[in-house]
Amino acid sequence: MSKYLLNKFLYTVDRDPDLVERYRESPSELVSWWEAERANAVLNCVTGEASTWQRFTDDERAALVAHDHVKLFELGAHPFLTLTLFIAMFERDNTEPLEYQKAFGARMAHFALPYPDIAT
Repeated sequence: MSKYLLNKFLYTVDRDPDLVERYRESPSELVSWWEAERANAVLNCVTGEASTWQRFTDDERAALVAHDHVKLFELGAHPFLTLTLFIAMFERDNTEPLEYQKAFGARMAHFALPYPDIAT
């Protein structure tokens, strides 16, 4: 399991409106593409450096494809990164102010201290 890789995915996808839309519409395709093309690129680096070893686990991949923010949190994804990306993808589907954020929080309400470790 790589909390770093999960958080890198959430961070990089959230910062590109085209990737946000691809993730919303075709999560399996986007996750597979991102893992093959971007997972091993050095974050915020334009020199072409890359590693070769980082891969999602089956659980991580399944949670990303399912847009399952609760499972992502359990796996160590930072909740602020997940929330900002998921707001970009799903807030437009709601009619009430903060409706998506409240539903996001409600799904996480069963967690008690100590929370899952989100340190990378």
